[in-house]
Amino acid sequence: MALRRSRALASAAVGCLVASIVVIGAAQARASEVAVLPGGPTSISDPAPVQLDTALFLPDQTPAPAVLLAHGFGGSKESLTNQAEQLADRGFVVLTYSARGFGTSTGDISVNSPDFEIADAIALIDYLGTRDDVEQDAAGDPRVGIAGGSYGGALALLAGGYDARVDAIAADITWNDLETSLFGQSAIRDPEPRGAFKKLWTGWFFSVGLVDPAQGVTECGRFSPDWCRAYIDATAYGELTPASSALMRASSPATVTSNITAPTLLAAGEADSLFPIAQANATAEQIRAAHPQTPVKMVWHGGGHDGGINESERVQGLMADWFQTYLVDPAGGSASTTTTAFEATLAGGAISTEDSSSDPVVLQSATYPGIRGSSQLDVALAGPPQRILAPSGGTPAAITVLPGLGGSLGSLLSVPLPGQAAAFESQALDEPLTIVGASTVTLSIASTEPVEDVTLFASLRIVSASGRESFPQGLVAPIRLDRLDTSPVSLSIELPAIVAAAAAGDRLRLVLSTTDSAYLLPNRPALYDIALAGATPGTATLSVPLADMQPVQSGVAAYWWLLGTLPIIGLIIGLLAWKRPRSARDGERADLIGVPLAIEGLGKVYKGGYRAVDEVSFTVPQGVVLGLLGPNGAGKTTTMRMMMGLIRPTEGELFVYGQRVDAGSPVLSRVGALVEGAGFLPHLSGRENLDLYWRAAGRGDEESYLDEVLAIADLGTAIDRKVRSYSQGMRQRLGIAQAMLGKPDLLVLDEPTNGLDPPQIRAMRDVLHEYVEGGRTVIISSHMLSEVEQTCTDVVVMHRGRLVATGTVADLLRGRTGQRLEDVFLEIVGTDLTVGQS
Repeated sequence: MALRRSRALASAAVGCLVASIVVIGAAQARASEVAVLPGGPTSISDPAPVQLDTALFLPDQTPAPAVLLAHGFGGSKESLTNQAEQLADRGFVVLTYSARGFGTSTGDISVNSPDFEIADAIALIDYLGTRDDVEQDAAGDPRVGIAGGSYGGALALLAGGYDARVDAIAADITWNDLETSLFGQSAIRDPEPRGAFKKLWTGWFFSVGLVDPAQGVTECGRFSPDWCRAYIDATAYGELTPASSALMRASSPATVTSNITAPTLLAAGEADSLFPIAQANATAEQIRAAHPQTPVKMVWHGGGHDGGINESERVQGLMADWFQTYLVDPAGGSASTTTTAFEATLAGGAISTEDSSSDPVVLQSATYPGIRGSSQLDVALAGPPQRILAPSGGTPAAITVLPGLGGSLGSLLSVPLPGQAAAFESQALDEPLTIVGASTVTLSIASTEPVEDVTLFASLRIVSASGRESFPQGLVAPIRLDRLDTSPVSLSIELPAIVAAAAAGDRLRLVLSTTDSAYLLPNRPALYDIALAGATPGTATLSVPLADMQPVQSGVAAYWWLLGTLPIIGLIIGLLAWKRPRSARDGERADLIGVPLAIEGLGKVYKGGYRAVDEVSFTVPQGVVLGLLGPNGAGKTTTMRMMMGLIRPTEGELFVYGQRVDAGSPVLSRVGALVEGAGFLPHLSGRENLDLYWRAAGRGDEESYLDEVLAIADLGTAIDRKVRSYSQGMRQRLGIAQAMLGKPDLLVLDEPTNGLDPPQIRAMRDVLHEYVEGGRTVIISSHMLSEVEQTCTDVVVMHRGRLVATGTVADLLRGRTGQRLEDVFLEIVGTDLTVGQS
């Protein structure tokens, strides 16, 4: 096998490496070493190793596990510096490098060929196996993880499939099968027909490598001859020769997923028409099918090649947590790493159950259901048969994606052109829903005369009650048929995987169009007849994927710097009220002066008429730990946000210590809160963030009890490290410490145990019990019923926006011998709390 030959050459080069390595000097930023290291062979005919430009980042203590970082297409080792520094801060030895053909590394680009780029990665792992500052599992076997995005993500997966020494993998926005990525096909048929060629993305992708720094612009640039020929064949004719197909197949992780046994974190961009979610889903399914016991976590984030929301810092944090768990010590990583198998970002809209904010929301699930969801909702579509035109030359064409500018911008321009699109709609939805995955539908398609080479594009839109159409990330499902006759053909179509919310009263619209500027289109004109292929003429069933997920975090920033600053700015604005005099004002209730929280007739109605909270009234006595419980859509998060004055109730009132709660109410100075995640400045340390928060409140002269809250956070020396290096669990503990600064009279914590491991959860239980002993009060929301039973003295149970039970835990359990709180909850609500949390 060619790979064995490449590895033998690379290993021979490493044999003399220790004696011949040249350290060029101090790297930019904080790299400990910058060196040129030998990689795999230059080419099949030239066995001399390529020269790879590398940088090594060392942690404070060694030996330590290592992480090999691979960059995206067009990048270099310099583009990895920030991530490398963060991982070094977390205690890893980090090796970055410029892939062959990029930066100052030699060699031609072979798009992650096993013989070349993968051989390079293996040579670098060999090198890490020679270093005393890298922890070794055996001689020449370093404890190592490998991570990358896009081009680097595929390399990470391929290296993990070819080299069993890789102990953990993290891959973002990359491909499973390069051919199906560049030649997309969404028609579910057997055999699967050839796909539609993504000419715009492929042209942009390859143009990056066409400029050779030494020779300028050439026909092939830095690409190897084989890949240059494949590119010309594809762009000129939209076809794949057998040789080109074999090249793409060899560079596809799909060929080695059956070999991957290392714990694997997969991330996919919801704004990605180049390597869509379906590619990462295929990788996950293949690994799980081959090795069911291998830990696999899936993250669908709001970013991607089309732009979207920049969640790179969160994704890099998840990668660091993954490596902390599987390279260092399972007890040292974030608990959510092992208990959460799936995360998705609901971007640019409300979670369907109760949150009308435009802020993104992160959803989590203990299991990954796959692209078809854990369940499906059948939605009836209706509409008459429609005839559409495929114009001559494929122009004018609809615009859905603009590489470098983003699919969101493209979606603004993607109004279906006259005569080129058929549309079918549902009735108004009776209830809100959150779509998580790929919907499917069956259509009937025919041509007015026999034609060859048919290309169509399907997409799902959401239409509001006012008629405004939203087009999630501008994503389309390409469909290509070799031939179409006048006899109708029934096609089952898988639409793009999306994460989107539809409110009650919204309609779902299926659009089938003939043009898209991102794809190579047929030159000849044609007319197609499109119809729904349901049991009743003019109808069809749209199968919509749903997932049982819990919202755990909102406010993901659209720009990296806003990720830390916006939450702080919001806190500062709210906290300025702490300096205002606590004078009486309209709405003061003398009879409630000693009551931490009183809610009377509270209701909240969102756009579209969705009622999230309905006539809720309860009182929280002093000195208790109260648990706010309820399944998905119960109204808990909305109620907690109204408690803090973050949103206004539609009806009813809330009183904290007798003062009515509004935005910026002075009485909120007596409340500490952690609701929907804390916001921290990532470039500051934990201690500096707490100090900034306290001083921003104008309370520098008052007692912050900083030492006590730091003891509660139990971060040790990490309190003086930059927050960007923190795991999710560490950020959560810092957020709880922030809420406790000044020991407020009322403490409100939304899912405080998220990211905490069992010992930390037990410690937090003791902290809360001690906290209320002096007369203070704590309100927590949680989906962990067993923990609520051990922590809380009182509970409030909500269901579908209404209050269904309230009282002490002892009262609810009285008379129910042998039953636990979970049994009582199921009896009261009639559903399993683990279905979701709002």
